[in-house]
Amino acid sequence: MRHFFLASILAGAMALPALAADYTIIAPAGPGGGWDQTARSIQTVLQDEKISGSVQVVNVPGAGGTIGLAQFTGQNAGNPNALIVGGYVMVGAILTNKSPVTLADVTPIARLTGEYEAIVVPAASPLQSMGDLVEALKADPGAVSWAGGSAGGTDHIAAGLIAKAAGVDPTKINYIAYSGGGEALAAILGNQVTAGISGYGEFEAQVKAGTLRLLAISSPERIEGIDAPTIKESGLDVVVENWRMIAAAPGLSAEQTAAVSADIEKMVNSDSWKELLKTKGWQNTYLAGDAFKEQLAKDISATEAILKDIGLVQ
Repeated sequence: MRHFFLASILAGAMALPALAADYTIIAPAGPGGGWDQTARSIQTVLQDEKISGSVQVVNVPGAGGTIGLAQFTGQNAGNPNALIVGGYVMVGAILTNKSPVTLADVTPIARLTGEYEAIVVPAASPLQSMGDLVEALKADPGAVSWAGGSAGGTDHIAAGLIAKAAGVDPTKINYIAYSGGGEALAAILGNQVTAGISGYGEFEAQVKAGTLRLLAISSPERIEGIDAPTIKESGLDVVVENWRMIAAAPGLSAEQTAAVSADIEKMVNSDSWKELLKTKGWQNTYLAGDAFKEQLAKDISATEAILKDIGLVQ
């Protein structure tokens, strides 16, 4: 009888589900921006879907995410519970800041989302269209100030590509980099700059409230639900999509990497995540495993070429 009782306990223990992993996610930027929103969206869905028991988000802003990246890799080697949000902006910042820590020092898990760039001006601005902005840029590039995210990031690249397509020397643009979406937004709303450039999601509330005017979006075609022409419609051949990713710490075993990847895959396939993407206006660009690593290498190479072209990298 005693043996049967022990066997029953052991069988019951083996039938229990594995405990969900607790995660800490580094958002390598200040509150309010795309990385912060992405990290907190992941936090919400992982917890709501019971994929993780507890998820903490820690903001480590500065230098286009490279400060957070350095801290993350330095403090979490071999830690399967540590994650970091990154993306296209970080690729550019690593190159422009000559960062000693790169994306080769993390364990890439998946590309998650894509978002097109929005060009906005304060509601009181005399600039009524993308054409007006381009004319002002051609007349005096330095007089047109752009508020966006980190130097060398997606916003900066988009501004440079717009200038180049308009026949303006991209090294002459007056780009003002902010470490968080909240800071950039305050500068635009405070009429401290001519225009703002960032992911549409960061401006959506103000556009809908009428405090910002949306001039154009950097998509190849108009996007349903966004009342704005594309940059291409103004005669400039510019399409830019910012993408965001999730990575794990360096030094993980194959089993640990697989466990993290499985949690992220469950999240991406959940109804909660799909609904969140719709709400935020983010495109689903999920790509994982070796396919993501290969695409990441291509993106790094292409970004280096663009940054050289617009004079940000020698």
